[in-house]
Amino acid sequence: MRAVWFKRPVVALLGTGLLLYTGMFLRSGHEKSENELDFPRTVGNVSDLQARISSLYDALKTFEKKQDAIQKLLDENSNRGRDGARVNMPAVLKEEPSADIQNKEKKSQKVFPESALFKEWGDNLSTDDQREAQGLFLKYGYNVFLSDRLPLDRALPDTRDPRCLKKRYPEDLPSLAVVLIYLNEALSIIKRALRSIIDRTPKKLLREIILVDDNSSNEDLKGDLDLYVRSLELQNPSLRIKRVKHQEQRGLAFARISGWGAATSDVVAILDAHIEVHEMWAEPLLTQIQADRTVVASPVFDRVNFDDLKVVHYQPATHAFDWALWCMYETFTPEYYSLNDSSLPGKSPSVMGILVADRKFLGEIGLLDGGMKVYGGENVELGIRVWTCGGSIEVVPCSKIAHIERFHKPYMPDLSLAMKRNALRVADIWMDEYKHNINLAWNLPYENHNIDIGDTSERKLLRERLNCKPFKWYLENVYPMLDPWDHLLAYGGMKNLDKNMCLDQGPVPGHTPIAYHCFYYGPQFTYYQTSGELYIGGLKSHKYNDNQCLTDIGSKETVPGLYNCKEAVQKGMGIYWDFTQGKELKNRQTKRCLEIEQGQLIIQECSGQRWEIQHIIKAF
Repeated sequence: MRAVWFKRPVVALLGTGLLLYTGMFLRSGHEKSENELDFPRTVGNVSDLQARISSLYDALKTFEKKQDAIQKLLDENSNRGRDGARVNMPAVLKEEPSADIQNKEKKSQKVFPESALFKEWGDNLSTDDQREAQGLFLKYGYNVFLSDRLPLDRALPDTRDPRCLKKRYPEDLPSLAVVLIYLNEALSIIKRALRSIIDRTPKKLLREIILVDDNSSNEDLKGDLDLYVRSLELQNPSLRIKRVKHQEQRGLAFARISGWGAATSDVVAILDAHIEVHEMWAEPLLTQIQADRTVVASPVFDRVNFDDLKVVHYQPATHAFDWALWCMYETFTPEYYSLNDSSLPGKSPSVMGILVADRKFLGEIGLLDGGMKVYGGENVELGIRVWTCGGSIEVVPCSKIAHIERFHKPYMPDLSLAMKRNALRVADIWMDEYKHNINLAWNLPYENHNIDIGDTSERKLLRERLNCKPFKWYLENVYPMLDPWDHLLAYGGMKNLDKNMCLDQGPVPGHTPIAYHCFYYGPQFTYYQTSGELYIGGLKSHKYNDNQCLTDIGSKETVPGLYNCKEAVQKGMGIYWDFTQGKELKNRQTKRCLEIEQGQLIIQECSGQRWEIQHIIKAF
């Protein structure tokens, strides 16, 4: 639900929390998907967890700056050609907390000054309230203390394009089932989601709500939630509210499949439970699906901050991904912006996780992949399958949903473990000759990654039965901005065999690579191209991004450089290197070698120092 994003990632999305903890070294400028199913984690030491969360705060702020840059670009594109009557939307809109929290005469001393929750919120809370709020924050990853004190039917600001307000929709739209998936979600959050759906969806359209509980352990999600649901049923006798409870945790993809299986309506909307829908959210989505049953539609997500629960207006964007399958937001195509109407639906290569589809069509193309574990990749798999097997994906700007951005995901300390496994599964089923790019993105061996991805035979038979197009078609026609990475010779850590040290990108920001002890992670990822370019610190997944080239600055300079490749060429630096595995690394332009002396990287006359790169794609 993010990309980050999901920055994304944008948006993508479509896009944080511990996802950043493991994903930041693998990608840059992305926004993760924020759509997740919550799995509980036993917290053995609250103070240790608090310290860990606090240490991530600066990383999150850095990521949010990149996300803001993406949003600025989206704003600029969206504003091109707008008519003069357009109303300027505020960037941040706030639902005011209750007066008993706000109106204190004195500021209390902060008990948790390093907590991310209290960086910009909570100045007026008493010591006891701070302790309660912090404990709930550690448990849920967002501000449950504040949520519990906000009205369940709080008003949301209308962040739609003004042209949306003038649109009229058919009277005979298909019926709708809304699926809410949760695991140990805060009770007030689920109540508010239910309240917003019932209040802001026409009764003649909303046939049923299905609550899928993936084996929650929280006591208030049993009796207390049961009582609330019963009260809603009494107030809305024509609405069916169904409960699906798993006896064991099955993961996000399986929970969505369970919700679909319980639905009987024409259209199914599969949502996270930590959302609030805006007015007129359903009609634009149903209209697109009524016109073409093979369209899988997504609303535009406004972000709800994890701390103060403010609503942040997001511009419409596509839901995209990188080769590690992290979600992100991207701009629409230039053709879309040339229409000068950001109220129009736009095509998207993927979905962030929240989706609305014709119920029968979704079943015909295989629902979601039940072989996915825990979290991650299932949305990208669906996007590829929809596009290559006869459907399409659209982002519908006149449909808005406010989605809470967690600061951390309590259910899994390392999201990359499940994400990596799921990404490899997607690659094996759908990506044909490009499947090894997933290995590159995760710095795994090119051929044998030795990770159990489960049995994929049934999904491969589904692909064959549906007569789906090859992944190459998807890259060329749906997502041409995803770089195919077809000019790489080798990748991974690059080690000096004589000095037993590795190439490292060095301080960031900065332009000076360094020699460092080998740990073979993000800053030490190198990629050797057929052209002779050597990238350090990661490989960009998209054609619109430039990589960081190792350079011989030239002249009498003995310190190597690390610059964007295009910039280095413009400045006349040497970016092409001759290299053979186990031998010297020589600059093609200056004939000098990259070597290590007294622990320092230098450019000098070649003395025969030998280098070795971790993974070979093809002989060179």
